[in-house]
Amino acid sequence: MQRREFMKLTGAGAVGIAFLPNVGRGAGSAAAKPNILFIMSDEHNATVLGANGNTIVSTPNLDRLAATGVSFDACYCNSPLCVPSRESFLSGQYVSRTGVWSNSCELPRADIPAIPNLLNAAGYESFLCGKMHLAADRRYGYTDVGGDFNNSQKDGSVGRRAADNVPGHGYSNRFKSFHPGEHSSVLQHDLNVTQGAVEFLKNRKSGDKPFFLTVGFIAPHFPLIVPEKYWKNYEGRVPMPNIPPGYLDSLPLNYRHVRAGFQMENVPPEVVKKGRELYYGLTQWMDEQVGQVLAALRASPFAENTAIVYTADHGENMGEHGLWWKNVMYDSAARVPLIVSWPPRWKGATRRTGVCSLVDLARTLVEMGGGAAPENWDGTSMLPWLDHAETQWKDQAVVEYYSHPIASGYAMIRRSHFKYTYHTPPDEKHPAQRELYDVSCDPGELKNLAADPAYADKVAELHAALLKELRENPDATEQRCRADAAKAQKMRRGKKARGTKKQEDGGEGYE
Repeated sequence: MQRREFMKLTGAGAVGIAFLPNVGRGAGSAAAKPNILFIMSDEHNATVLGANGNTIVSTPNLDRLAATGVSFDACYCNSPLCVPSRESFLSGQYVSRTGVWSNSCELPRADIPAIPNLLNAAGYESFLCGKMHLAADRRYGYTDVGGDFNNSQKDGSVGRRAADNVPGHGYSNRFKSFHPGEHSSVLQHDLNVTQGAVEFLKNRKSGDKPFFLTVGFIAPHFPLIVPEKYWKNYEGRVPMPNIPPGYLDSLPLNYRHVRAGFQMENVPPEVVKKGRELYYGLTQWMDEQVGQVLAALRASPFAENTAIVYTADHGENMGEHGLWWKNVMYDSAARVPLIVSWPPRWKGATRRTGVCSLVDLARTLVEMGGGAAPENWDGTSMLPWLDHAETQWKDQAVVEYYSHPIASGYAMIRRSHFKYTYHTPPDEKHPAQRELYDVSCDPGELKNLAADPAYADKVAELHAALLKELRENPDATEQRCRADAAKAQKMRRGKKARGTKKQEDGGEGYE
């Protein structure tokens, strides 16, 4: 959808909304507690969205949602990796407090207060259709619909690379999955999710309790396989990444480890080009799946009293900074799209430019449903800010990463137009590293200002703000993470040894 078309659409949306009752008149105006349709995709770069100003990608369904909703320009996940991000969101707490360091970790206990069980306590029924990367025995108040999409096994493993072990080995086999195709695990999963969500909305009865339905798509997550017609829409149209000469040598140590560990080095330009085009095509394909779910909602009795929220668990680097997938603090990986639409309460085709994150969204969803978030939750409810654009907002987000394949963990704070990242020391020989970017004049985050004496006060200010928000020095967090990883490794070894003995004794095999 081109910008001109989107502007026409947002104008039409605003006119349509004007005839709905109680539009934009604040918290007390909604006639009833809304159903909540929460859609989360996986690895959606916030810039690859027509409603966010991208004039190349075609995302008409999400653009229409933005035309009837509020879009957020600077929303961040709280960790740029699937499971840490999603479980931080569900539990309303930063990664350093959940202990969900990697995709192999889980929340401390099954009955932890989480969005679905808090909404259930407020009179909702919470359903999950699609991937939330949950362990097979964990649902946190959700009831599955459409199939069993969540059966992960968690062993608590967390990886660290020796700080000096930077050289990589060419480029990964993942890049071999950059091609057109009619079939992939992602496509099949998401087709099943769409079918399950549509059936749920068709079969739900008007007299039932309000629902909180989470729809979890995997696209546009790799493998970047999508039917050829979607790729052809973008062939030769997507600009290449801007990587200045010598820039890759200046990357922080951890990001050089990410490049080496995931084998992103020496990726041929033609592979980068095709991957970016395919990513656009897969995003368009995902938008069509969202469109089918939204069409089913419009055809249901719940259309006018359902709040719709769309976001993603993290972004996708798409070759920017010489990086793919996620795992870093650049906006390409850590910033996510966010659209909130409920026309009876909030005027559509509006934007919020302040900085926020998914822990803020977590509180917002619970309070939207009349629930109460626990006192130990992080984040701030955005309901007053949604109700009144002029409401003073904290304009801040914190993101943490303690997973793999890195030398040490790191944490980022964004306040207003400055982004500061602190990389913990991996060992006694390698000191902490810092990044500082002014995204107002350097949106590509290519000029690190942290070592510039002119910005020393800003670095100190943001470092202090980061520690205050986290209530722990990231150096200490890194040591806790390593201790947890060592315990998990010891448990795995013990289980393996016991399993081996059982097998030798004629038992049932490995646990």
